[in-house]
Amino acid sequence: MRNPEAVTRSARLLQEPWQTSAPSGGLFKGTGRSVREIVARRELLNLLVRRELKARYKDSSLGFLWSLLRPLSILLVYYVAIGKFLGAERSIPDFAIYIFTGLIAWQLFSEIVSSSTGSIVNNAGLVRKVYLPREIFPLSTVGGALFNFATQMVILLAAVVLLGRVPTGSRLLYLPLSVAVVLVFATAIGLALAATNVYLRDVQYLVEISLTILFWASPVVYSWRLVHDILGGTWMESLYLSNPVTLAVLGMQRAMWVAGTDEPFPEDLGTRLLVSLLVGAVLLWLCQRLFNRLEGNFAQEL
Repeated sequence: MRNPEAVTRSARLLQEPWQTSAPSGGLFKGTGRSVREIVARRELLNLLVRRELKARYKDSSLGFLWSLLRPLSILLVYYVAIGKFLGAERSIPDFAIYIFTGLIAWQLFSEIVSSSTGSIVNNAGLVRKVYLPREIFPLSTVGGALFNFATQMVILLAAVVLLGRVPTGSRLLYLPLSVAVVLVFATAIGLALAATNVYLRDVQYLVEISLTILFWASPVVYSWRLVHDILGGTWMESLYLSNPVTLAVLGMQRAMWVAGTDEPFPEDLGTRLLVSLLVGAVLLWLCQRLFNRLEGNFAQEL
């Protein structure tokens, strides 16, 4: 004899509209559909961001303070090892502000990419059981990273106020532009890696190695003057500046590092950032379409 509850549940399911996880539409139509689905489930995205933050510091006594202690501890290590022992602070004024500005820009990029890579695999239970736009999972890690970035910016702002080095004027335009470049490129890379990691789990280990190498490809703990003195006028300098994270770090330093106003910066830094933002927007679109193409078999692979 059939269970009445099972019959009722089956009848209810038959009345639900059919949802497919197969690739949707073309390049433009499919993107529009994905955006509409994400917007329609923005409350769910908000809940996932909160869950991401709570789960990260679950059962810890200090809670969200850990988001501050990690970059501050890295700052202390680099300040002592590179600033004091290797004498970098003698050639870089306000070395602590300089290095912390670069660190928080890099931490934003690094956290989005590394957290997004495992976001689908870590939410395998939901992916297998419930239909929802799978982009929500990588995007929730972006929200968590932005929260940590905001708390670190509060520390940076407090430091520049205490030192009497408050940035003003048009230089502040570099700040939102640099953050936008980091967000666009990190989200694009995160979407591509999140989808690829479902099929090839070695991706997450490759990401860890790549981020370590990329960290030293940006002037976070050394000055742009040093790079320019060595590579100035060569194709290697152009290659170095083709890294959007490098440009974003330089833009953040241009905005917040008042003591380095007279220090050299790449020519047309603002133009380079704008071009990077446009290129990043195209890359984000392409990576979203790649994600959409691969998500059809997520449930089976998980």
